[in-house]
Amino acid sequence: MVYRLLALLGNFIATVLASTVVVFLLLRIMPGDPATVALGIEATPEQLEAWRTENGINAPILTQYFEWLGALLRGDFGVSYVSQQNISGTVMDRLQVTLILVGAAMLIALFVAIPLGTLSAMKHKNASGVLISGVSQIGVAVPSFLVGILLVALFAIKLGWFPSGGWAAPAEGAEFLRHLVLPAVALGSVQASILTRYVRSAVMEIMREDFLRTARSKGLTDGSALLRHGLRNAGIPVLTVVGVQLAGLLIGAVVIERVFSIPGLGSYLIDSVGNRDLLAVQAVVAVLVVAIVLINFLVDLGFTVVDPRLRRAS
Repeated sequence: MVYRLLALLGNFIATVLASTVVVFLLLRIMPGDPATVALGIEATPEQLEAWRTENGINAPILTQYFEWLGALLRGDFGVSYVSQQNISGTVMDRLQVTLILVGAAMLIALFVAIPLGTLSAMKHKNASGVLISGVSQIGVAVPSFLVGILLVALFAIKLGWFPSGGWAAPAEGAEFLRHLVLPAVALGSVQASILTRYVRSAVMEIMREDFLRTARSKGLTDGSALLRHGLRNAGIPVLTVVGVQLAGLLIGAVVIERVFSIPGLGSYLIDSVGNRDLLAVQAVVAVLVVAIVLINFLVDLGFTVVDPRLRRAS
């Protein structure tokens, strides 16, 4: 087990380093001049050249990368070319908002998908199971931003139950929850549909296993046999999907934050791209990439904990 953990950790570090190289190089070849963005189109060539020298843009590419990587490891993302504000503080504040939204959406997806997927598998020959499967199939085809727009039209504009956009701090209690409900449901509902189908497939596969037939032959009902002996095994493939969905939620939050005017990391990324703020874009993309790689690392660790075969193999 120790060797497997070390291998996973080594793979995580290597993947993070490789991703930082890709992010750094891709953003370096983007069109546009950061000096012109910072100083404006009226700046003289001498002023532009002096700014590039001061900010290290004229340095060799390897020097630029290692200086940026070192600052990244220290949590220092630099100063925005456009707003002249510290990027680290802005990114951390926006990241908290995005993580709250993603966490709430994931909880909604799990609370909906696990019971409905299990019920759909156990009742797959009945009308209820077919209905759940059909509804989940429709949900997979609907994009989250469209769900968000429909929720705003119904619950914010027509009924007035929730605000149509904006954000409130968690300390504000009920107001925070009112602002969180619609975007979290919009983001989590599509993922719930996807996860429901994976849970259904995993549970149906486990229900055909010999050990569950043996459990049922000893007098256990289908539900009891599945609950006592099957769900742990069914959780192994579902865990993979949950990890992929968390990464998808981080990306999907970019659109949902725009629909609901939420000051999260996605909104900051879109604004920075529009303003040609290369340093801010680089910081946000790096944070998102590292977060996705970290999620995959934690999923692999979860496999090691859940699946005893992996522990024995390592």
